[in-house]
Amino acid sequence: MRTLISESSLKRYKVLYWVIFTGAVAAFVLAFLFPIYWMVTGALKSSDELVRTPPTLVPDQVHPENYTDAWDTLSLTTHLTNTAIQAAGAWLLQIVFCTLAAYALSRLRPVFGSVILGGILATLMVPASALLVPKYLTVVDVPIVHVNLLNSPLAIWLPAVANAFNLYLLKRFFDQIPTELIEAAEIDGAGPVRRLWHVVLPLSRPVLGVVSIFAVVAVWQDFLWPLLVFSDTNKSPISVALVQLSSDAPVSQLIAAMVIASVPMVALFLVFQRHIIAGIGAGSLKG
Repeated sequence: MRTLISESSLKRYKVLYWVIFTGAVAAFVLAFLFPIYWMVTGALKSSDELVRTPPTLVPDQVHPENYTDAWDTLSLTTHLTNTAIQAAGAWLLQIVFCTLAAYALSRLRPVFGSVILGGILATLMVPASALLVPKYLTVVDVPIVHVNLLNSPLAIWLPAVANAFNLYLLKRFFDQIPTELIEAAEIDGAGPVRRLWHVVLPLSRPVLGVVSIFAVVAVWQDFLWPLLVFSDTNKSPISVALVQLSSDAPVSQLIAAMVIASVPMVALFLVFQRHIIAGIGAGSLKG
């Protein structure tokens, strides 16, 4: 196999190669982990030490009570619960409706299915900021039913369902499932719903895991849309509440609250990292 550096040159400059390689890896690790370290240690400092110049890399005195004070002062239980409810609802609706739509476009092949798919993918070309006004006007007065969804989790759940990227990801995976499996189930008398439940979904766990992570993270980190639809602070998610309450809280408690808010997403990644890696190779399914 021919590479950029020949094997003989690599042996000749082996020490230099490993020095450069180790330095590059260390630089990337430092670039990614240092902000996390700075945030975690900043939450353990006093407010005076946080504004000190030059800043301290290690806290002079550790203040773990900043976390408990932030939990009580900023009502993190309420806002984390709000965020979890909004993320869980958006995840469930996306899994159900995006899976059904992707299965229909991939396996049932409706009339004008390619046109419908093209229209769905065209929405990816529209900037998210351009959709804020139409979405807001829709949730203020939902057509036909004329219901106001402001300060309701439905204002987060319903727009989240229309996720063209996750739908396309699911469809591409369904396209790679061997046709022989679907035909065998059909010969055994399985209808479209049974084929989806007993054949397609068991094979789709990797991509469903990836879509689930995308759905939860998108809601958890979103700021602008929840800020528009939640005027009631007691119903706002953690991303909005931290900004709304930042003027009344010490900086050390605010940073501690940010650390607490980031823990669920870090834990989610660590638990489901195998599904992410499996989902990357989702299109490599073989018959």
